[in-house]
Amino acid sequence: MIIRQATPDDAQAVSDLAARTFTETFGHLYPAEDLHGFLEESYALDRARIVLAHPDYAIFLAEEDGVAIGHSAAGPCGLPHQDVQPQDGELKRLYLLSGYQNRGIGSRLFHTTLDWLQRHGPRALWIGVWSQNFGAQRFYARHGFERVGQYKFPVGKIVDDEFILRRPARS
Repeated sequence: MIIRQATPDDAQAVSDLAARTFTETFGHLYPAEDLHGFLEESYALDRARIVLAHPDYAIFLAEEDGVAIGHSAAGPCGLPHQDVQPQDGELKRLYLLSGYQNRGIGSRLFHTTLDWLQRHGPRALWIGVWSQNFGAQRFYARHGFERVGQYKFPVGKIVDDEFILRRPARS
């Protein structure tokens, strides 16, 4: 199993994996029409190409035997919180295919992504997490993230409650 930073050549794999992992994790929460519309917009191939080519963003792939099994995404913080500063970073996604969870792969992907976010020195880090994803909340709390707010996350007509987590800059 390897973790590597994705390139623009990986756009199709990133787009497909993002849609698949989101559907595995949250697909049961939404009507099919709402889910389809969200996936088409949020994980579109063209959008993946733009993000992968942008120097302020990074997507990492976890691969086993050359097959992408998980991914993470990071960049400048875009969460709606009054304390967000322009230099702050955000872990935007961290997903694994269900058959690969609870094997330490997510932790490796998480730490690789945080290392990338800290590459220019310490800065506050932010994460948005679904209010009912208790496992993720416990995981992030173990890594120093605390709940500091909440916001609404629309998927079609469904609007989820999301928590905003923050970890102060560390030396």
